Amino acid sequence: MSRFVLVHGAFHGAWCWELLTPMLEAAGHTVVAFDLPGAGDDTTPTRDVTLDAYAERICEVLGEEDEPAVLVAHSMGGVAVTQAAARCPERIAAVVYVAAFLPADGQSLSDLTQLPESAGDMVQANMVVEGDPPVGTMPPAAAREAFYGSCDDDTAKLSVDRLRPQPLAPFVTPVSLGDRAENGPVKSYVVTLRDPSVRTALQQRMARERATGEVAELDTDHSPFLSAPAALSELLDRFAAASHR
Repeated sequence: MSRFVLVHGAFHGAWCWELLTPMLEAAGHTVVAFDLPGAGDDTTPTRDVTLDAYAERICEVLGEEDEPAVLVAHSMGGVAVTQAAARCPERIAAVVYVAAFLPADGQSLSDLTQLPESAGDMVQANMVVEGDPPVGTMPPAAAREAFYGSCDDDTAKLSVDRLRPQPLAPFVTPVSLGDRAENGPVKSYVVTLRDPSVRTALQQRMARERATGEVAELDTDHSPFLSAPAALSELLDRFAAASHR
């Protein structure tokens, strides 16, 4: 059995894994979900929310136990775990990207959203940016469609109500991987086929160009941990088993 560390995406927090966690635990795994700086219940000031702070926090959580973890990232969390994997690779058994941004060395999340495969993504089209340092918010109706299109209305409403403004510094900071750009833990990918946020074509491109492990597909929205947690749990269980071979 494996130790899973789950990293949420933009606007979200550790709460988004609440349906998935007990399913992984029922399969015999241990699971840790936590808030990135400035997200969920974390009170880090906006000015201190950076990609470096994300990577530092991820490595701290990974270091709380001796067993290397299967690191699972959703959406924006993919950029954070990519940077963390370059910083503390010895703490990671494998990385799984779930509808997540998977940058190359020197790329930022914003760079990836400028690729032609990202055209029409609902986050860039609807996010409202304000403040200094800037933060982004998603209007509730747009968030419902962008993130939770396959979810029932109750799950979607509860989730929309829990979203928080997203500091934007981690979006524009390129990952710096150094000599670990092409090495490090195995990277698998879960492509979501009905995703208006990280467009399916962009996911497929990132998986094709940079995944080094298995690539699988789920016929879901951007948030399979809410809309199809059992199917996602089965995939993660399979990926974890592969990491032990």
